[in-house]
Amino acid sequence: MKDLPELVSGPDIERKSFEIIDAEVGDHGFDETRWTVVRRIIHASGDLGLVKYVRFGGDPISSAIAALKRGCPIISDTRMATLGISMAKLQKINPSYTSDKILCAISEPSVIEQARASNMPRSVFNIRHLKQQLDGSIVLVGNAPTALWEVLRLYHDENLRPACVVGMPVGFVNVSEVKKMLMETDLDYITITGRRGGTPLAVATLNALASLALSA
Repeated sequence: MKDLPELVSGPDIERKSFEIIDAEVGDHGFDETRWTVVRRIIHASGDLGLVKYVRFGGDPISSAIAALKRGCPIISDTRMATLGISMAKLQKINPSYTSDKILCAISEPSVIEQARASNMPRSVFNIRHLKQQLDGSIVLVGNAPTALWEVLRLYHDENLRPACVVGMPVGFVNVSEVKKMLMETDLDYITITGRRGGTPLAVATLNALASLALSA
C-alpha cells in the first residue's frame, strides 16, 4: 500500500498535531495556560475555527487544578464522558481517585423513573440525583443543555457552587441560550459559544486541566 503515509507513534502524532495547530492558528490572544486547553479542544475536534468561540469565565484553570489536587468529584451528563477521562492522570494528581469519583447517574432506575413520570429529560434528574456532590466538584456537560440548565438552577436556587463548570452542550434547542446563562454568572467556567460543543470536547478540556494540574 505505497500510497499510505508512514505510520508514526502516538506521541509523535500528538506533537506534530500541536505544531500544525500552532502554525495554522497563529496569533490567538490566549495566555500559555489557556492556550493549552484551547489547543487540546481544537485537537479533539479537528476544527481550527473553535479558537474564536472558546470562552473562560473567572479563573477556571486555577480552580480546577486546586479541585483536582484535593480529589474533587467529577460530575458528567453522559456515561461516554466518564469513560474518556484519563484515570491514570487523575491518580497521579491525587491517589484517592477511583471510578467512584467520576459520576453520572443517567442510567439509575430512579432517574429513569422520575424522567418518565415528569416527561422531562433524564439529564435534569441526573444532576438532581448527584446534587449532594455538586458543591466543589468539576462539572462536565458535553451533550445536554438541560443538564447545564439544572446545574445553573441549583447554583441560583440552592447556592450549590461547582469549582469549575465545563459547559459545552451541543445542538440546536436552548444550547446557545443556556451557555449565555452560564456566562452571566460569577462561576468559574470554560465554554464554547453557540451551537458547537460535544462530549469529546468536554473530556478533552478535563484531560487538559489534568495535565496542567500535573505540572503545577
